[in-house]
Amino acid sequence: MATMNDSISTRVAVVMVPLPAQGHLNQLLQLSRLIAANDIPVHYVCTATHIHQTKLRVHGWDPRAAANLHFHDLPIPEFQTPCPNPNAANKFPSHLQPLFNAASQLRRPLAGLLHSLSHTSHRVVVIHDSLMSSVVQDVVSIQNAESYIFHSVSAFSVFWYFQESPDINYPFPVEDYEIKEQIPSLEDCFTSEFMEFIISEQKYIGLISGSLYNTSRVVEGKYMDLIEKMSENDEKPEISGNKKQWALGPFNPVDNIIESGSRAGPCLEWLDGLGPNSVIFVSFGTTTTLSDKQIQELAMGLERSEQKFIWVLRDADSGDVFSGNNNNNNNNVKKIEILPKGFEERVKERGIIVRDWAPQLKILGHCAIGGFMSHCGWNSCMESISMGVPIAAWPMHSDQPRNAVLVTKILRIGIVVRNWDHKDEIVKSSVVESVVRRLMASEEGVEVRKRAAELGSAIREAVAEGGSTRLELESFISHITR
Repeated sequence: MATMNDSISTRVAVVMVPLPAQGHLNQLLQLSRLIAANDIPVHYVCTATHIHQTKLRVHGWDPRAAANLHFHDLPIPEFQTPCPNPNAANKFPSHLQPLFNAASQLRRPLAGLLHSLSHTSHRVVVIHDSLMSSVVQDVVSIQNAESYIFHSVSAFSVFWYFQESPDINYPFPVEDYEIKEQIPSLEDCFTSEFMEFIISEQKYIGLISGSLYNTSRVVEGKYMDLIEKMSENDEKPEISGNKKQWALGPFNPVDNIIESGSRAGPCLEWLDGLGPNSVIFVSFGTTTTLSDKQIQELAMGLERSEQKFIWVLRDADSGDVFSGNNNNNNNNVKKIEILPKGFEERVKERGIIVRDWAPQLKILGHCAIGGFMSHCGWNSCMESISMGVPIAAWPMHSDQPRNAVLVTKILRIGIVVRNWDHKDEIVKSSVVESVVRRLMASEEGVEVRKRAAELGSAIREAVAEGGSTRLELESFISHITR
């Protein structure tokens, strides 16, 4: 039993269990930073490959400098690492499914780590991705352990998912009837195999002690409130009746994230010489691969818009980005050959093409960035929102179509590039040109940018000392160290 003289670090240990995909890995690593800063040891658990990946790609802080952050490389069976298919009808990254299936085998080595920590800590707190619920199921067999589910998507998306469940009888808020008609169906957002994977993980969600979200109540307070009201329904184990919901985001740093000069890399060095809000950042995350035709149309649209841009042109990550069988780097080079003839020469004074990983958070935090053409993955949304940057919404799969509705219809800090009803169509260069000009060089864009800046400012106030998010984080820390 702990005594009053025990430090927090001997009373509680936190274990992070992310899904091994970049957006999921990054969000829980960023949350690890916030918790470890409270003198709590955090144990980040994944494969050696994916720990190496996320440490290399994190920006805004250095995980090597966090004394309370410990990494545990756990083994999983070998898995296939196929390349992404840019011509697939369904844009969901099905090539990652072998990795997800293999990661479900982390249960046994994780259980060993949890039992070991349970002998040296008063309490073991497991925070796990919603898609890793089966892996942490042995928490219930450890007397001094408890688990909290992390939803890697927006509270808006979670609310609508549960609202559509036949087990929920919560009355629909009147003011949302119009929005309800605009909520995209989940059909074609996932593959059938991944939907089966989701369903298999949901069997274990009822074992949790609470839920965490990478969001702020200044962004999604209404939907957090609705989820909390739903949680009073004891008949729905996925929501876990009467269990606490915490909005702790943004997880990413919001201040002091930019280096100037040559140390910052060519992108940021180039941005240093440009005026405020003059550049649009174009990036579709780590799970999107565009077809050759779409790349050509996007290039022509950017050129004809006559606006400055940074364009990250790369294939989606494979299951192992360091594998010798991973041809993504070669594919990214080949994609340059697909561009319209003479494109790079014509735009060289006002555009940069990045062929590999780009420091997204630092780019979004630069004053020269005035817009972000994005797939609307929730990690990217929160980074953009927290930096006060408006979004040109171009969803590809998963929760992204619903995040796009949140950004453009609810928060009104973005403009639609492609309506999900036309997901099977190539986005023409004329559409790209129009959206870029609307966002970057019109009165409409000025108003959208103003709202985004105001929301970003509200988020920074919320994470500052005494702010609502800071108080919510302190509430969670107090709860797990009780």
